[in-house]
Amino acid sequence: MANAHTSAHSLPATLGALRASGWQSIPVKEELRRNAVARISAGQQLFEGVLGYEDTVMPQLENALLAGHDVIFLGERGQAKTRMIRSLTGLLDEWMPIIEGSEINDDPYNPVSRHARELVEKMGENAPISWVNREDRYGEKLATPDTSIADLIGEVDPIKVAEGRYLSDELTIHYGLVPRTNRGIFAINELPDLAERIQVGLLNVLEERDVQIRGYKIRLPLDVMLVASANPEDYTNRGRMITPLKDRFGSQIRTHYPLEVETEMNIVRQEARTSSIGDVVVTWPSFMEEIVATVSHIARASSHVNQRSGVSVRLSVSNYETLAANAVRRALRMGETQVAPRVSDLASLAASTAGKVEFETTEDGRESAILENIVKTAVLQVFKQRVTGEKIREVVEAFDGGVVLHAGEDVESVAYGAMFIDIPALRDLVSQIVGADASPSVVASAVEFVLEGLHLSKRLNKESTGSRATYRSRG
Repeated sequence: MANAHTSAHSLPATLGALRASGWQSIPVKEELRRNAVARISAGQQLFEGVLGYEDTVMPQLENALLAGHDVIFLGERGQAKTRMIRSLTGLLDEWMPIIEGSEINDDPYNPVSRHARELVEKMGENAPISWVNREDRYGEKLATPDTSIADLIGEVDPIKVAEGRYLSDELTIHYGLVPRTNRGIFAINELPDLAERIQVGLLNVLEERDVQIRGYKIRLPLDVMLVASANPEDYTNRGRMITPLKDRFGSQIRTHYPLEVETEMNIVRQEARTSSIGDVVVTWPSFMEEIVATVSHIARASSHVNQRSGVSVRLSVSNYETLAANAVRRALRMGETQVAPRVSDLASLAASTAGKVEFETTEDGRESAILENIVKTAVLQVFKQRVTGEKIREVVEAFDGGVVLHAGEDVESVAYGAMFIDIPALRDLVSQIVGADASPSVVASAVEFVLEGLHLSKRLNKESTGSRATYRSRG
């Protein structure tokens, strides 16, 4: 009845008007199923902004919704688990009616709380109705060891008791997050960190539909879809999960990092904000984007990196933003208004990587050597894929003839174009990579990429002093 353009003010305001409108009450999982069916039938994605799961995670999630299951997502950090969970609200109806003043979203046709029951008994068809937006039908809690029953289920409100009510009076209860998400979606992040006694209380309210608060037992026939996330290591091994709560989840969905470098590049483009910083416009050559994504992919396969903690896509995003920032800093010092990240900017990745990757080493300083090796491997891998042909030999021959080139942060973009005078074949390689009409800043980036690739493939020598690099023949 309520579509995307409906205003809450135009919807029925009393129980009688609601009945007359033809609105029907259905369980939240049925509501999610109905709206998921509509999207799937129309060939639409369940939600936008989650890339790389089209053939793996999404079919499983669609099955879970169609089956009416509670769901737990298992995956390492940075695999869009929370984003998917929060996006599920988009499958709820835009507006849902409740008895006005209800703290637990009472169904007008079947009120649960004492407040709602008494209001309907007193006013009948004139009982006032208010409308809740889909965004307000979502509750979330990060499971921590200090999470209490009061947080999730509720607690006696001492102020209400002080007002003269008996402790056994249901109206003295201050409801927790789960009852307040009645007829909605409740999510628990890092579920295994929830203390076992709290898990029992959560299971009780979800399965047995009753709860004891300060010795007062009440029935809470809640209608909630439970969604949770967990790290596989904690969920299956170290985590203290009670078996009945595990059994509550009808579907267990394993998430993963992007399987393809191209997918990771698309995610980074979507998430990062680096089109311009101040008055400097940042242009990203595609090979530099690929290097950033490849660094993460190599780290995920490295024996020197702790794979239990994972290598999040956030690493790629942070590295992308750091490279852009370093390039802009260089441009500001050079007085340039357009800039492209270069290979020489990759040295700045140490800061954006340190907090996002756990290295398997106890030696001081070993981390930087591991990271440097990962970055070099990524550059070489992309170089071999991107740069081919006879012109490579001609460039190397020019160096064998005595040409020496300087690169680095203190070299202006236009200076790289001047290198084509000494090595005409270098222009052809750059055109192969970025096209013949590329801007000076992109040309500079491509030249550094070619020079570094030739060095890493053992065709040129490189001498580094600070931010300056000198490339010369290996002869």
